[in-house]
Amino acid sequence: MLQNQSMIFVILLIASPILFTIVAYPDTFSLSWNQGRGGFLFALAFIVAELVGLKFTVSKTRQRMVLPLIGATVAYFVALDFGLHDYIMSFVDVFGILKWSWEWLFDFVVMTAFVIGALVIMFGKKWIRIAPAGPIFLAGNAMILALDAFFPYDTLGPLQYIVPTLVQANVWVITALDLGVATARDNLMFLNGDFGPFALQVFWPSAGVHSIIIYSLVMMAFLIKMRIDRNRKIVYFVIGIFGTIFVNMIRIFSLSVYALKVTTNPEAWEEFHSVAGEIMFLPWLFIFLLVVTAIETKRLKRLEEEEKKNTNVN
Repeated sequence: MLQNQSMIFVILLIASPILFTIVAYPDTFSLSWNQGRGGFLFALAFIVAELVGLKFTVSKTRQRMVLPLIGATVAYFVALDFGLHDYIMSFVDVFGILKWSWEWLFDFVVMTAFVIGALVIMFGKKWIRIAPAGPIFLAGNAMILALDAFFPYDTLGPLQYIVPTLVQANVWVITALDLGVATARDNLMFLNGDFGPFALQVFWPSAGVHSIIIYSLVMMAFLIKMRIDRNRKIVYFVIGIFGTIFVNMIRIFSLSVYALKVTTNPEAWEEFHSVAGEIMFLPWLFIFLLVVTAIETKRLKRLEEEEKKNTNVN
């Protein structure tokens, strides 16, 4: 019981900067990957899922050592309202970078550093096997924001490479289902539906390439801590990659259908676009991890029961 209470307090310590930002800046928790702090919520869900019920005792001394780190992190978010945000944004014109991703980049860098620091203080080197998914999810978001800020739109060729294929596949599906007129050239898609023509230019973040990168990082962290043979890990990883690509194709398809059948109003379409990807990708990621965990937990119990039976027979 004391062990469980200790872990709950540990979770609250790690969660405290995120909880602070929710209370202080509730309007910034957009689900869009580069328009707010919504990613903090999903990172918190990973942290809670990995730590709740963990049978591990963290000493009071180690818990107290985290307090200065919490104070420094909260101080960063408070300072944003006192000129720090304006100072950060002043570099947009200096470097010629994409302001939307740059605006949130440092928030994710700071939160990543805090979570990793707190886990290292409380769990030592074991943190990478105890709770890697949350900080790696945050770090993945920070990396994608940095790439999008410094290499916006299609300037990062390798990540843009897969986009024309996804666009062509989407055009084929729309044509096959007779939802409207759709043609494509490279990353450009031209649609004509119930509300007239609409043109889309698809870049790698909008195509979901960022979700493939984040999935890969989180899944590798997740598989590291699972005690299963390498071949099973590879199978799960590959299945997840194909699943993530399929989810991304559904995302592009839904954006196209929205323009074909709902509205061609740019503002309304952009509102849908800003949340469509995360609404689909993040639930898929959680569900897939839960399914893998359930399968392997059931398999482990079966193997343990078989081992007990063999031991009793002998």
